[in-house]
Amino acid sequence: MATSALDLDALKTHVGRKQAASDVLHPGPANLLRLALGRPEPELRDGDPLPPAWLALYFLPRFATADLRPDGSPRDAGVVPPMPLPRRMFAGERVRFHRPLRLGESVRRETTLADLSMKSGGTGPLVFATVTSRVLGADGVVAIEDERRTVFREEVKAGERNQAPKREPAPSDVPWRKHITPDAVLLFRFSALTFNSHRIHYDRPWAMEVEGYPGLVVHGPLTTTLLVDFARDSNPGRRIVSYATQARAPLFDTAPFELRGRPTERGCECWAVTPEGTVAMHCEVELA
Repeated sequence: MATSALDLDALKTHVGRKQAASDVLHPGPANLLRLALGRPEPELRDGDPLPPAWLALYFLPRFATADLRPDGSPRDAGVVPPMPLPRRMFAGERVRFHRPLRLGESVRRETTLADLSMKSGGTGPLVFATVTSRVLGADGVVAIEDERRTVFREEVKAGERNQAPKREPAPSDVPWRKHITPDAVLLFRFSALTFNSHRIHYDRPWAMEVEGYPGLVVHGPLTTTLLVDFARDSNPGRRIVSYATQARAPLFDTAPFELRGRPTERGCECWAVTPEGTVAMHCEVELA
């Protein structure tokens, strides 16, 4: 598809669309993720703070099977309008915490389509969608503000391999390191806990033969969760005020990868590093 075939002005008429949803932060999903990640904490209970980046377990997508695309992703992208570019990928987010959310709490999320932009990439035209959200507690006070970026791109043609993005070497002079083994069981469990039916995360023949990946794709939100937990574990006794992530390259279940981190003046910065030593995702964390 040529870039000119995309009517960005028509898409931009949807900027400002809003949606709202309510949920209850039951401890069950958080405890299942705790087990899936092998976390050392005791069982989480009502009143305990929800760990940062674990909100992905709540406000889950609610789509019938008939409403899914052949790749398992929903046809409806929420406040984002239907895209002529069918492939959707996590690009990064910024999250600020005004107060902790607590398990058992009733919460409401207000979501707005803030922006749509377009550029040409090595794989063809790309559309970037920026969605902002506010999560409010039962008292109506904002607890979390979030800005998430998603990129939409063309399908991979039959028989083609997915083109690798630019590779940026990750810093090696860091005091904190952790190895992660992203096996198919972990990816399946995270898909189940977040009701994410995108087949690139659990259907190996689809991921490799249809979409041209070398293996199952690690979820962007899973990498985010691992990085933010890594920052939290590396700074005991401190509180995460905000974090910002930028996805640079995909990770796969074909080999272990590494988390690296180091302190900064305002908190710390961390990287998810590919087996080749390049940046898959960068995360900046502000600590109090």
